[in-house]
Amino acid sequence: MTVPALIRAELARLVATPLARLALVALMLVPVLYGGLYLWANRDPYASLERVPAALVVLDTGSSSNGTTVNYGRDVAAQVIKNGSFDWHEVSAKEAAAGVKRGTYDFSVTFPASFSADLTSSDITVGANGAAVTEPRKADIRLVTNDTNSYLASTIATQAATTIRTSIASQVSREAAGRFLLALSDVRGSLSTAVDGASRLVDGTSTAQSGAQSLASGTASLASGASQVAAGTAKLAATGHQAVAAGNSMAAQIPALRSQLAAQLTADGLTQTQIDALLAQLDPLAAKAGSAQSQLSSLAAQVDQLNAGAQQVSSGAAQAHTGASSLAAGLGELRSGATTLHDGLANGVARIPNTDAAQREAVSSTIGDPAAVTRTAVTKAQDYGAGLAPFFISLAAWIGIYALFLIVKPLSRRALTAVQRPLRVTLAGWLTPGILGLLQMVAVFLIVTLALGFTVANPIGALAFMVLISLTFAAIILALNVWLGSVGQFLGLVLMVVQLVTAGGTFPWQTLPAPLAALHHVLPMSFGVDGLRQLMYGGSLDTALSDAGVLLLWLGVAFTAAALGATRMTRFRTLRDLRPSLIG
Repeated sequence: MTVPALIRAELARLVATPLARLALVALMLVPVLYGGLYLWANRDPYASLERVPAALVVLDTGSSSNGTTVNYGRDVAAQVIKNGSFDWHEVSAKEAAAGVKRGTYDFSVTFPASFSADLTSSDITVGANGAAVTEPRKADIRLVTNDTNSYLASTIATQAATTIRTSIASQVSREAAGRFLLALSDVRGSLSTAVDGASRLVDGTSTAQSGAQSLASGTASLASGASQVAAGTAKLAATGHQAVAAGNSMAAQIPALRSQLAAQLTADGLTQTQIDALLAQLDPLAAKAGSAQSQLSSLAAQVDQLNAGAQQVSSGAAQAHTGASSLAAGLGELRSGATTLHDGLANGVARIPNTDAAQREAVSSTIGDPAAVTRTAVTKAQDYGAGLAPFFISLAAWIGIYALFLIVKPLSRRALTAVQRPLRVTLAGWLTPGILGLLQMVAVFLIVTLALGFTVANPIGALAFMVLISLTFAAIILALNVWLGSVGQFLGLVLMVVQLVTAGGTFPWQTLPAPLAALHHVLPMSFGVDGLRQLMYGGSLDTALSDAGVLLLWLGVAFTAAALGATRMTRFRTLRDLRPSLIG
């Protein structure tokens, strides 16, 4: 018999009765139902999280900081409800606890009473003595989960709480940065005012210094003049004193001169009456001399006073000149200091950016969220279901072939006995499930691309690779059945379970324990998953060809093993092998 004849005979046996046809159809649909339904159910579960019930408890009492009242708990609660990431229900703490426990809610998020106060605790205030006062505390977001509700929901809830915490930290940082930038802008304004004041101070000190220099020059002239006046009054006072001394001497000599005159007149023979008459004429002159002497003494005293005053004026003028000179020097230093102050303030203003409200908002937003992730995907799965598709298609291929071998005979003993061509019989035994597997893969491909709408970058290559996977698995399960019979069929189930965990279809294979990670690099399903990823997502064609080469190697080794088993079976022929049988 030829190989096509052997295949037709086996297919005819499989559809010989209605029950056989029903069994064949049912087993043919196994991979379609498995792969299609599972991928349909898990196409994009993250897009339906808004149906996951979650409790939200807001106990935050708010906080007043820097004259502003805030309630971050209420604000965040309103935001998460608006976002609709989950089916949020704002309830009391008691209702949330009971709901999570009985499964009404998958998890709960609570903002405690001190939430806002803790978030604003890092604000720095100024104490009575001018010292900084701050008591920073970390705010707490309380997440309650219950894995009896759903472990993955609890895991997602933990990630959601982390996202909320990050968002809050960003908001608080942004607001704090905004307040700082606004305060910095106010400082700049104050410094600008101080610069203007310092500029006026510099101008004022320049004017004052110029006046002080003029004053010093004037007081120098005054001191010189006062010194000359003092010298003159000193000479005048000396002359006055001399005049008073001369007058006093004259006044003292008048009585003696009167006596001498009287004696002389007597000697000249004048009578006493004549002498008295003559002396009487001299008395008014003596009286006037005395009066003049008195006036001269008074004038001398006044000259002394004038001299004393002139001396004081001269001394004061000298002191005034010294003071004016010191004032001019001091004002020069003041002007230098004012200039330094002005330059320093101006330099400080120049170093503080002059920002407007929009710029401050942009900067504070950047400070609140300083790093952005720019994602560039070399290849990208369409969604969660598309990400799992290579794994479940490969698994469906194994399940489909495994199920077919429940009704397909691995080898026909009658053909081995009659034809005595073990290679030909083996080829027929492989191609029969291989053709059925090909039909399964075409059906799965149509379900994936048309019914589920997954995008396949290389559809022809992906379909061909799926067929290769199915043919490879058919050869492996054929060899197990040829050599071990029903035990081999059971080992095919065990091998499927092992590959399910080692293929790296869900989590990266690097996370596997060392023995399982080693099997990942050997077992065929790992290469089937990787090759389908390359072809479905538009990855490396060279990698896909390399994976195909490994699958072909597995196919060749398994087919050779099956052929050797068939050759071995030809050595143990019996009449029973030639007896016609409805099941082969």
